[in-house]
Amino acid sequence: MSKTGILLINIGTPLSDEPNDVGDYLSEFLMDPFVIDIPSVLRWILVRVLIVPRRKYPSSRAYKKIWMQAGSPLLVYSEALSKNLGLTLGQDYSVKVGMRYSQPSIRAAIKEFANENIAKLLVIPMYPQFADSSTTSSLKRVSEEIQAQEFKVSMSSLAAFYDQSEFVESFVEMIRESVGEQRPDHYLFSYHGLPERQIQRLHPGHCFRSQNCCLQMTEENKNCYRAQCIHTTKRLSNALGLRQDQFSLSFQSRLGRTKWIEPYTDRLLPELAKRGIKRLAVVCPSFVADCLETLEEIGIRGRQDFIKAGGQELILVPCLNAHPTWVQALAKMIKELV
Repeated sequence: MSKTGILLINIGTPLSDEPNDVGDYLSEFLMDPFVIDIPSVLRWILVRVLIVPRRKYPSSRAYKKIWMQAGSPLLVYSEALSKNLGLTLGQDYSVKVGMRYSQPSIRAAIKEFANENIAKLLVIPMYPQFADSSTTSSLKRVSEEIQAQEFKVSMSSLAAFYDQSEFVESFVEMIRESVGEQRPDHYLFSYHGLPERQIQRLHPGHCFRSQNCCLQMTEENKNCYRAQCIHTTKRLSNALGLRQDQFSLSFQSRLGRTKWIEPYTDRLLPELAKRGIKRLAVVCPSFVADCLETLEEIGIRGRQDFIKAGGQELILVPCLNAHPTWVQALAKMIKELV
């Protein structure tokens, strides 16, 4: 009996924290038409001439602040999750990590699965909420590699799991462990941002038509990233017993001058401090593994901005990483699908 392959996909990370490796990673990432959705010639000029030559140096400095002895946090935590998940699932499963950009690559993972004669492959995009720039791009890459390598395998994938009880309960446990006996004045749920046009393209007759268009999940907005983030926040805040005035939602990591979904995390952090909030807990539920966006953008720069504006303490809640509860939860989700 052949094993079932489990492919855990995340965005990716540079090979090192040096500027050239960071630049190579940024180029591969930003040249993806799902990420910067403009004509290819303009995208090449924008990425290769304007963005990467300038951005690789400050990005390198940011990576150096969070780099671990074993490498990039995203890769370290992803590999730990893969190892522990494999032990939990048992010998009937083969679990591998494939990064959408950089290494370890999706190509290498598919080649290894083919060498193992895997007959069934379950692909798990490690993005709780759906977006073309992450989920669709990753699944398309897997399909291309399977076809290119002429790998005869039955492939399926895990859909966006923002509403899965196993995911929500795992994050609630992580939040409670991190906060402990501390009493935050406020919770901020910060999600990776997206350009508004990328959301509108999926639901042109619905998205941003009113202020309340994302408050309920319906057939009209079932794949709306913003609506899924709002729903995730509802699930988490309800489970934590928070009142409406005890939490906020925002979006981080925007790039360029185009309009991204609001409110922006970097603007909201000092605003919360100026409102008199002294102890703030920040949760990042669009990330399942800690990375540059959580550890440096929120844990270092965000904390500095919050304290500079009058706050006293910012508690960054870790992502799920390879927490035992998340390993067990993910194993359960997998077994229900295969």
